[in-house]
Amino acid sequence: MKAFLILGLLLLPVLAQGKVYDRCELARTLKSLGMDGYRGIRLAHWMCLAQWESGYNTRAMNYNPGDQSTNYGIFQINSRYWCYDGKTPGAVNGCGIPCFALLYDNISRAAACAKKIVSEQGIRAWESWRYRCLNRDLTPYIRGCEL
Repeated sequence: MKAFLILGLLLLPVLAQGKVYDRCELARTLKSLGMDGYRGIRLAHWMCLAQWESGYNTRAMNYNPGDQSTNYGIFQINSRYWCYDGKTPGAVNGCGIPCFALLYDNISRAAACAKKIVSEQGIRAWESWRYRCLNRDLTPYIRGCEL
């Protein structure tokens, strides 16, 4: 029993960090989830967005003190509008999911929610996409990934 407790304590920091995807691994995963071409958005745009939002980290979380919301996961999906975290005042939960589901290493639910956001607001909903990806050469995000 003691050994399991010690092992659990040693693994806790590793589990808390989440998965940071390799660039090509994420590109292949997003493609398999139907992101390439979704609503006309090419895979390189999703890759650029994920890079600037989370650094490809599934467990990225950022608190917004202004409206007391938090952005979750690889796409930094906001708790005020798209998921429920039990602490954001006036949360809408547009994707109908708990925010912790956006932190899983399996990003299928995060991708589904990102698609919903795009279907309602477009990819311009993400500020980082507008400032870091729009009108730029994004081919390096998928170059050499054998898609």
